[in-house]
Amino acid sequence: MQRSDKPAFIRLAIWCLVLVITSTLIWLSLGSWWLLPAMFLQGVVLVHHFSLQHECCHYTAFKTRWLNDLAGNICGLIIMLPNRFFRYEHCDHHTYTQIKGQDTELIELPPTLAGYFYYISSVPYWQSKFSELWRHSLGRLTADDKRFVPREERRTVIMEARLMALFYLSLLALCVAFQFWYPLVFWFLPVVFGEPMMRAIRMTEHVGRPLVSDMRFNTRSNNVSLPFQFLCWNMNFHAEHHYASSVPFHALPALNKKLGNYIYTEPRGYIGAHIDIVSQLTGRTVRVDANPVAERQDQH
Repeated sequence: MQRSDKPAFIRLAIWCLVLVITSTLIWLSLGSWWLLPAMFLQGVVLVHHFSLQHECCHYTAFKTRWLNDLAGNICGLIIMLPNRFFRYEHCDHHTYTQIKGQDTELIELPPTLAGYFYYISSVPYWQSKFSELWRHSLGRLTADDKRFVPREERRTVIMEARLMALFYLSLLALCVAFQFWYPLVFWFLPVVFGEPMMRAIRMTEHVGRPLVSDMRFNTRSNNVSLPFQFLCWNMNFHAEHHYASSVPFHALPALNKKLGNYIYTEPRGYIGAHIDIVSQLTGRTVRVDANPVAERQDQH
């Protein structure tokens, strides 16, 4: 549980280098069809700022507290996820993981393949984020929002949304006024192109796992390649993170070795997790929420 600034700074240095490379690819591909795959690669990196923001919300990215707040707010601005609001929302996700009606981030198993692909498209996600930002900018919080946002923090959440909306609208106005479209090409469109990848990754964390409070069963870790492990700040060890959310990202691989088979790990990684999810929603396998105890015995 010992925290440190050093691992995050090292990772951020490499992170910035990766962004320089993907941005250069966009620059070199301007005016050609190679622009689309270049923007997609940039988008995959950009949407993974969520992983860093997530760590900052737990104050486990950096040992220095204010660095977590600074980095979290910058990441939130990049992917349109207000940092303060997300922190409170995410707190309830950890408190009520996979408990229907209480888990603020619960993604239910889609009833059909159409629903599965619709979620991955990120259309419902953007609908939710834009309506949320608009609503909060107008000073309106839903009953669900008020359930997890402390009363004394509601003004802050509203101001956060207003400042974020003002920033986006001002930047858009400047782009139109000066016909300067680089923010669109290097930032906005790549984030839109990359978000389906993030939706697919987020599904692997809990979708298809039992709707129970027992963290041995309700969360899925994934064995992934080093590039994805780098991008997600070790959040592929998601069951480990839920088991002890105060453990910093750089210590999760060590926690993974200590926990062993105590938590659920998908050895085939993200692809294996989606094979499991699709198999459940198409009826080819029994939904795992039927008998988690039996599943635990099968693991041994």
